[in-house]
Formats: sequence, C-alpha cells, structure tokens
Amino acid sequence: MRLTLAYGTTGLPVEVPDDAVVVDPDEADPLADEDGAIRRALRRPITGPPLAELVGPSGTVAVVFPDLTRPMPNPTVLPPLLDELARLGAGPERVRLLCATGTHRRATPGEMAALVGPEVVARYPIHDHRADDPDHVEVGEVDGVAVLLDRRWVEADVRLTTGFVEPHFFAGWSGGPKGVCPGLAATATILEAHSPERIADPRSTWLATADNPVHGFVRSAVDRCPPDLSVDVTLDRHRRLTGVFAGPLPESHRAACAWAARTATATVDGPFEVVVTTNGGHPLDRNLYQAVKGLAAAGRVVADGGVIVLAAACDDGLPSGGAFARLLSSAGSAGELARPGGVATLDGWQTQVLGRVLERAEVRVRADGLTDDEVRVARMTPVADVSAAVADALGAAGSGARVCVLPRGPFVVPTVGAGAGLP
Repeated sequence: MRLTLAYGTTGLPVEVPDDAVVVDPDEADPLADEDGAIRRALRRPITGPPLAELVGPSGTVAVVFPDLTRPMPNPTVLPPLLDELARLGAGPERVRLLCATGTHRRATPGEMAALVGPEVVARYPIHDHRADDPDHVEVGEVDGVAVLLDRRWVEADVRLTTGFVEPHFFAGWSGGPKGVCPGLAATATILEAHSPERIADPRSTWLATADNPVHGFVRSAVDRCPPDLSVDVTLDRHRRLTGVFAGPLPESHRAACAWAARTATATVDGPFEVVVTTNGGHPLDRNLYQAVKGLAAAGRVVADGGVIVLAAACDDGLPSGGAFARLLSSAGSAGELARPGGVATLDGWQTQVLGRVLERAEVRVRADGLTDDEVRVARMTPVADVSAAVADALGAAGSGARVCVLPRGPFVVPTVGAGAGLP
C-alpha cells in the first residue's frame, strides 16, 4: 500500500503492507463561508453576550492568537474579527494583538507576516509574548502558587482569545484557556502548570479535561483573569474551518472539543508491533521537541517492546542550544527522562513524555532537519527510508506482526479497544 505521510510542507510517500491499519477517519466538511461563520459566531455566540455588548466606545482590546508552532489559520480568523471590532469603533488604535508563545521562540518579522498576514502586521501593533519577560502581573493563586500573566492581557479593558481545538497529549485538548496559560504566562507559572507530578498523573492525557490535573491548573489560572470572549475553530487537514465556537469559557471550549472528537479520535484493535507516525506536517513538525506529540500518539497503540517509526521534518532541529537539548544530553537513561523527580524544569514535561515512550518501544526517526548524532542523543535510531525501516521492523518482529499508520500523527488519536472518550 502506498500512502503519503504528513511531513514538512510537501508530505512523504511511503510503502507499507497492504494489511496495515491506517488511522485516518473521515473529516467534517469545510465551511462554505468561513468569513461569514466567524462573524455570525461573534454576533450570536453559543452562550453569553455578543461581541457588540462587550466592546464599549472607549478602552483597549487585547486579541490573542496562536504562535508559529500551531497550524492555526490566523489569516482566515483574524481579519473578520478585527473588522467586526473596527465596525464597533475599536480600530487599530485601540486593539493590540498578543501572540501566545508560551515558552516557544518568537517569530521573525517574516514569520510573523506569514503567520497573521502582511496587512494585519502593517496595521496593528503585535506583541510577541516572552515568558521570561519581567512584565507580568500576578492575578491570583492556584494551589498556593502565584499566577503571572502578561501585563498587556491583564490591563486590557476587553480580552479576546482565538485558537483551534485538537487533541493534546497531556492537557486533553488544545484551544480554549491554553491561549492565556501557558500562552501568555510567565515561566514560573508555566513550570507549575507542567510540573512533573501533573505530567506523571495518568489523568493528564489525551481527550480528557475533567479531573485532568494539567487542564485543571490551566483552567483555574485563566479563571483569575478570563477572556470576555473565546473563539475556537476546528480544522480539516487543509487548515480549512469545519466549525466556529464563540462564547465564554468553559462552555465554548467544551462545545468545540465535543465537535472535534467526532473526527479526531479512532478505535483500533491493537496493540501493534510496528507503528508509523508523524507530527502532522508543517508547522507542528518543525522540531523534535514538538514531535514528541506524534510519538505520544503512537505510544497509545504500540505493543510493549515494539517499534515506532517517526517521520518529522524538524527543520528547526532539536532545537539545539535550548533546555530540551540540554535535558536529552544530561539524562543517563530513558527512565531518568520519564521520572525526573519533583523539580519542575523548562521543557522537562516534553522529555518526561518522551522517556515514557522510550521505555516501552524502540523509536526510529526520519528527520531531514536532524543530524544522526542529534537523533542518537535523543535515544532514537536515525533512518533514511521509512518504508525500509517498517519492513525491517516487521521482519525482526516475526510472523503475525502488524503495522498501524498514523499519517497525521497527533491530529487523530487512536485508542485500543473500547474507543475514545469525549471531553
């Protein structure tokens, strides 16, 4: 069987056995009028007041959007939102756009223009958040820990978030409150949200928000300074909108998650000796740090002692020189990555999840942006040919071994047996 994996911007053709189980459910139809759907959602949200009742004749408006690691179609979502604000009297002189980077790197000028569109960059002030910037404000406490959020968010008269909903490997689902925390939070707050104890809790997993310790902290932190209106969208593989969900949190986010669960989850009759996965292609597969998500998805259905073959472009490398690379280099074993102790460390949540996968399965990686040494420092095996790596793993596994393929990686979450749960 020949199929194309999501890989970088071009995709990666591979050959797998004809009886391989391919996890790629049917998608919802794209909206015929994306611009109109966004405007209707702003005027008639799921619950709560419409945008027109939130925006007064004066005062500042903060609008949050996802950063360059997310396949959010900002050039589709932001223009009608900004146009609606301008129609209500809140033009560029009153609006500030906030890029929710969390601890990710900031965008270059060219990347920002591509991220939101050159016209938006030319007309609106944009703040690319930095978690280590001292300009954060304490808005309260969660579990005895101060919640520190970007001053530009806290001091705005009207606060709006935009995002998209996809499965998340320890927060349950993306979108909703995540745009504010970790998106606009200070490093100390982000570390607490991703503490080793929270990440290690089995309830911190895909598709679950109720009783999820990570999601619970994020939701409580954002409750201390919530958005007046949250706008979440769902997408197909071409980044076209399949749904728009506006309203106050958590109601609008719950509605978006329930809708996304219809096409973002699948039940398989695993586990499998060999699992092929990706990290969803550009921009999510831009580095190995992000690609841990694709490995975590594969880890749900790989047999103990099996092989995961990961295809992720990793054009930004590990990235090298950051906390993730240092943690990989300093750890003595996969077990040390998986159980880092009680001290929260920048990027430690990602190495913690990676360590859990590596304890259960061998990982082979095709990544044009990584050197073989970089792959090996992450305790994985570099491969040049995914098809050959699959054939080799099957041969070693022996008669009866089976293959599962996740062409879109973490965008469609497989579950063995009983099926995937709703949020």
